This record gives sequence, structure tokens and C-alpha cells, in this order.
Amino acid sequence: MNKIIVVNDPEKWNFSIENVTVVAAQEYLTNVTFSTLKTARVFNLCEDYSYQSKGYYVSLLAEAREHLPIPTVKNMVDLREPKLVRIVSEEFDDLIQSSLKNIKSKEFTLSIYFGQNVAQKYKELSLMFHRHFQMPFLRIKFNFNTKWQVQSIKAIAANEIPDEHFSYVQEYASQYFAKKRYDKARPNKFEFDLAILVKEGDPAPPSNVKALKKFVEVAEKLGFYTEIVTPKDLYRLSAFDALFIRQSTEVNNEAYAFARKAQTEGIAIIDYPDAILKCCNKVYMAESLNNANIATPKTMILHQQNTNEALEKIGLPCVLKSPDSTFSFGVQKATTEEEFLSLTSHMLKTSDLIIAQEFCPSDYDWRIGILDGKPIYASRYYMAKGHWQIYNWKAKKHKDVEGNADCLPLEKVPKKILKMAIKSAKIMGDGLYGIDIKVFSNEPMVIEINDNPNIDYGVEDAYYGEQIYTAIINALKERITKKS
Repeated sequence: MNKIIVVNDPEKWNFSIENVTVVAAQEYLTNVTFSTLKTARVFNLCEDYSYQSKGYYVSLLAEAREHLPIPTVKNMVDLREPKLVRIVSEEFDDLIQSSLKNIKSKEFTLSIYFGQNVAQKYKELSLMFHRHFQMPFLRIKFNFNTKWQVQSIKAIAANEIPDEHFSYVQEYASQYFAKKRYDKARPNKFEFDLAILVKEGDPAPPSNVKALKKFVEVAEKLGFYTEIVTPKDLYRLSAFDALFIRQSTEVNNEAYAFARKAQTEGIAIIDYPDAILKCCNKVYMAESLNNANIATPKTMILHQQNTNEALEKIGLPCVLKSPDSTFSFGVQKATTEEEFLSLTSHMLKTSDLIIAQEFCPSDYDWRIGILDGKPIYASRYYMAKGHWQIYNWKAKKHKDVEGNADCLPLEKVPKKILKMAIKSAKIMGDGLYGIDIKVFSNEPMVIEINDNPNIDYGVEDAYYGEQIYTAIINALKERITKKS
């Protein structure tokens, strides 16, 4: 992707960054070369972002040309919104107070250049403001009256940067644009930038370390500069062309925030925020599968008034699921009426609706991986030792937490299983899904549709190998090129 730095006067900037072009704002606005350019990322460093200024129009026309500007016009408007400034101030009050506690004066000004300040002690505070306002240069003014409060937030013009800071700004800019994060030289030039989101300490990560290494290896073969990022890197997401989520997804965690931001900024994603919203809610899933006439175990949506009815219709034993349960978390089995009433009472305290489902025991569940409507792998997940689920988080031995798994060629999968998996994924739209299917009394039935399904080295790739990784990276590339 073309990377363009737009400034008022290029001669003032000493950039020497590979694959980055520096142009004057007037040139970008008026030269037909830029109006017809495809797949460009525009870093707007103009001296003024006020309404109808050159800086304002650089970002506005970049959006009209389907380039990806930083900052966006929305970022500029956000700075003029007192409510948003107040919300950020209140949300991060503890960080503000701890960062400024040693300042003796009643006023303090924090200058932020590409998320950094010349004083390292303000690093975390600077990153926080940069994440929320996505401006290259920011100036935050604070005043003290019983505690530190934000007085104003404004974009800094290049000519407002103090001379003694400018060498730092040049350094921070070069780091930001060049993304000098390699321990060794790049073997070649990359066409696109890919972020793979991973969270340290994830209790059930969707890809193991070897799989992540394989994704990086394959992505670089296919022309992607690839970087493993963490939840703390949300503020940097705009610098990438594609995002691949490899941490557990929930509506209220960082993965959704990353997906939503990527969608807003036109960054290619696997998986979409809509997929996270739909798949992470078992109530939505139950209703959707029922409306699509896809066979499932006998299922009811429970609330405070129909628990007794569920006992009659579902029977015992039955499985109870919290709406946002993942990887067997929040999934319980009730074997007696007393246990059923106790579990439902407890679960309905945190959600107005939960799921009750017929218990359908089996030795294994099918998992069919579907990517943009097409199957790419088939696995069988066996129940954990002595347990009724694939995962037994209460197992005393680590080796007994998870059941075994095997992987089969797609042509060995019963056709009715594949057909059901493809139909189920279609409910959710394009994306990467894992469809869990049980065969009970010789009939297949969908247990769950998972966004962000496991791709583990030695498990889901055991039959097709590198072909799985290639399919996913190519799907991201196709999402990027469709925008051009």
C-alpha cells in the first residue's frame, strides 16, 4: 500500500523512510496523480486542521478517494467535542492523577508527538491520549484545583513545536512511519501490513505459538509485513492494512474494540465485529438457528417466568448456557431438579435470558472450519477424560483439561455434516467460523457457531497443513484489494 506523508512544507521535514513519500498539502489536493491513486494511507501532518483549512481538506479528500487518512475528519471533530474530552478525563482520572502527582505548579502542559513525550515518565499518559484522539501532535493543558483536571486538548501545528523538541519529533516520526521493530533486516519489501492480535495469559487462545509463527511465515511469503500486537496496541491499529484476531473474543473485551475500530477505519478484518456480537451470544444463535430450520438439540430461551416449563420440555439432564459463554466457560449440566433450579437462579442474576438445551452425549463433536462460505478443514474433538465436555477446567491434571482431537480430509466428512456447517455459517455472513456439530441418534445437529475458531499447529492443520494458513491470509488480501 502507498504511504504518503502530507505536510505544508516538505523542506522543513527531514524524512528518509523506505516506501514513504512526503508531499506538500497543495500537491496532494490538486495533483491528479493523487486523486486517482488506489490503496493509499495518508499521514496528515499539516499545520492547521481547522474547518476548511488545507489540513482539513487533506483528510476529507483522502476519505473521498478511499485512502486511509490519519487523522480522519472525525478525529478532528472529536477534539472540538467537550463531552468526549470530559469522558476521557473522567475515565482515566487515576492515570492522570498518578502521572502528575509530583508536579508542584497549578498548571501543566503535555505535548504528545506520535503518542510519545520527550519525558519517559509521561509515556503511559501520552499513549492514552493518543489512542483516544488519533492525532499526530497533541497538546493537553491541565490545571490543579483539589485534583488535576483537563483544561483543553488541541492539535499542535508543526510550527508550534518548540525547537528543542523537533529532533525528538523527527525520531518519533521515523519510528512511527518506518515501524522499525525488526531484530534483523527485512528480506524484501512488503505490499501490506498485517496485525495479529494476541493476548498474553489468554486462558483458551485460538492459536498456539507454533501456529502464530506459521501465520507470520505464510503472511510474509504473501507480501505482508506482519506483527504480533497486544491489546495495548489499539492506538497503533491505524498503521496496518489488515487485522487478524487471535485472542478470545467477547463483546466487552479488547478483541471487539479492535474489530470495531478496524471496521470504522476500513481495515481488512478477520473477524468482523458483527460476527463477534452474534456468535458470542447464545440467545441470538438459538433464535437464528431455529429461524433457519437448522437442527439443534431441543433448546429453550429461559427467563425468570419459564424455568418450570423448561423442565417439562427439555427434561433432565440438561445443559445450561450463559449467553456469552465460550470454550465451555459458563456452560453447566443440571442432572437433578434441585441442581437445575439452583443453576438457573444463579445464572439469571447476571443475564435476563439464558439457554437451556437437551443433553446429547457423544464421544466427539465435529468442528468444520468455514472461511467466507467454504469449508477449509474438518476436525473431531473428543470429550475430556471422564468429562462430558471437550474442556474440563476443573481437571486435577493439566493433560486431562482438554480431550484429544484428529483432523480429516473434507471428502471423508459425511455430506450432511458439511452441508449443515455451510448453511449455519451463512447465517453469520462472511468470515472465519468453526461449526460444532454432534451426531445424536444418527442425526446431525448444530451445537454452536464459533467466530474466531481454533487454528492450532498440529490439530486443525494436521491434514491440510500450510494450505489452511494460506487460505486465511489470502482472504485478508482479497478484502484489502476489493477496496481498491
